[in-house]
Amino acid sequence: MTRSVQVLRLPHHDGLPLPARQSAGAAGYDLASADADFTLQPLERRLVRTGLALAIPRGYEAQVRPRSGLALKHGLTLPNTPATIDSDYRGELLV
Repeated sequence: MTRSVQVLRLPHHDGLPLPARQSAGAAGYDLASADADFTLQPLERRLVRTGLALAIPRGYEAQVRPRSGLALKHGLTLPNTPATIDSDYRGELLV
């Protein structure tokens, strides 16, 4: 049985791509930032808005994980990896 996740675009997501696999062998979907360009200072942390809300079926979860290239090329990673999104959360996906 195939289950699907409904993806809702919030108003500030206008013009951004929906999550997508970047290759046939990709393990996950890439997300885009809905925030304007910003600069992080060394050791600074912040939540980044995606402009998306998910409707995950009961009994399932979603996970947000950093890509290895993000850390290698830009020195960015997620401090709480993997981040778990519960099936009953309906707010904006923040990374």
